[in-house]
Amino acid sequence: MSVTKPVLFVSDLHLAAVRPQIYETFLRFLREEARQAATLYILGDLVEYWVGDEDADEDFNRGIVAAISELSQSGVPVYLMHGNRDFLIGRKAAKKAGLQLLADPTLIDLFGQRTLLMHGDTLCTDDLAYMKARSRWRRPLILRAFLALPLALRRHIGAKLRATSERTKRDTAPELMDVSLAEVERVLRANAYPRLIHGHTHRPARHVHNLDGSECERWVLGDWYKRGSYLRCDPNGCQSIDLG
Repeated sequence: MSVTKPVLFVSDLHLAAVRPQIYETFLRFLREEARQAATLYILGDLVEYWVGDEDADEDFNRGIVAAISELSQSGVPVYLMHGNRDFLIGRKAAKKAGLQLLADPTLIDLFGQRTLLMHGDTLCTDDLAYMKARSRWRRPLILRAFLALPLALRRHIGAKLRATSERTKRDTAPELMDVSLAEVERVLRANAYPRLIHGHTHRPARHVHNLDGSECERWVLGDWYKRGSYLRCDPNGCQSIDLG
């Protein structure tokens, strides 16, 4: 009797050399749980920040790229959706890692259930300052100018932006950094009431939205700052699992 392999989802790993224990947890996850999966989806913020595809050759990132490539070569497809920290991961780095880049949002068939995948930051429409900054940094002219800078300068800027982001989060009301319920409902309606899986908010939970007579399940993925976690989905449904 054949056994259906699960599909796994992770987000907001924020891998960085300053958190070696989380890096080791990620490597173990790729070798063990992910190796037994049908597919692995990484829904944004794989790394703390990424300043261009030359970053794939940086010592720490080289290990990440090699580990994901090994999983991909073993026969497990790995998809990456950009987050707000790693949206500069391009085709060159993705190819090196064996990653398939995924648009945000993307609608998939997950064991017969229509499921919408998002990073989740575009759902946080109440955080006007963040949405404005997000729009500015995604402008093609600004991206081209940034990527034309020397790599060392880009890394310096990336580190400063990361530090600024952390200060801003401490000074911003938590409810502003969470999703807007109105935006969630708009997205669910626009996509004909699917299941929704996203990250970004670092508030792992399962929500049920009763909307226009339809029941929509929404899974929020956890961050990996202190410990790892993933969402495991199979024909019987989804389950959030913590990693030791």
